[in-house]
Amino acid sequence: MVQSEEVIAAIQRSIPDAKVTVDDLSGAGDHLQVKVVSSAFAGLTLIRQHQLVYSSLQSELASEAIHALALNTSTPD
Repeated sequence: MVQSEEVIAAIQRSIPDAKVTVDDLSGAGDHLQVKVVSSAFAGLTLIRQHQLVYSSLQSELASEAIHALALNTSTPD
């Protein structure tokens, strides 16, 4: 189980301008829906955007503290 604040902090360490929202889908903290908005995603494919977020959460995913992760990434309007 991982806290929402930990997920936000991990993503913002890798993507400093990221605006991150986290929804716990299961109530157990291991199935998360995460929305990340960052100018760092400009010009990147959706796959590359997701790779950036996954890499920032590598240890949480490897330890299965996060079992399922639904991502929504975009650039600011």
